[in-house]
Amino acid sequence: MAVEKFPIEASHIMMFARSIGDANPIYYDEDYARGTEPGSIIAPPTFAQASAQFDPDYRLRPKTSGDGWLGSGKEPTGIKQEASTAAGGGGLHAEQHFEYHRHPQPGDVLSATTKPGKTWEKQGKRSGKLYFSESVTEYRDQKGELVITARGVGVRTERLVDK
Repeated sequence: MAVEKFPIEASHIMMFARSIGDANPIYYDEDYARGTEPGSIIAPPTFAQASAQFDPDYRLRPKTSGDGWLGSGKEPTGIKQEASTAAGGGGLHAEQHFEYHRHPQPGDVLSATTKPGKTWEKQGKRSGKLYFSESVTEYRDQKGELVITARGVGVRTERLVDK
């Protein structure tokens, strides 16, 4: 993921908190938030994931056609299932970790860069080897200061599991 500009707005924080079912007033009530330790509205812990909507190459974001219409009757979102060219079995997103260096707040403009992290293997019971890979995304504010470090772990199997 490479995001050049991820503006954090109070309304986005409020809508994100509501979408995950978190009614904590620190995410929407300025008066309440002033009396808390951070002293202002802050973003919920997983809010950094919303930066994907500012990544022009994010594979799950719907694409628009030339006329502005999203997709077709068969694929209403414009998201197409691509056949995997990787050898082996299936893969999935296994873990996500967030390390906060400070609270993201309305008015911040973050940028995000992702680099590969650790890789390791384990022996699976039914699918052969399990291949783990980590990606590390650093979110920096408009001053270039590190705000969040996100670590995602994916796992891929050596082969598909027999039914």
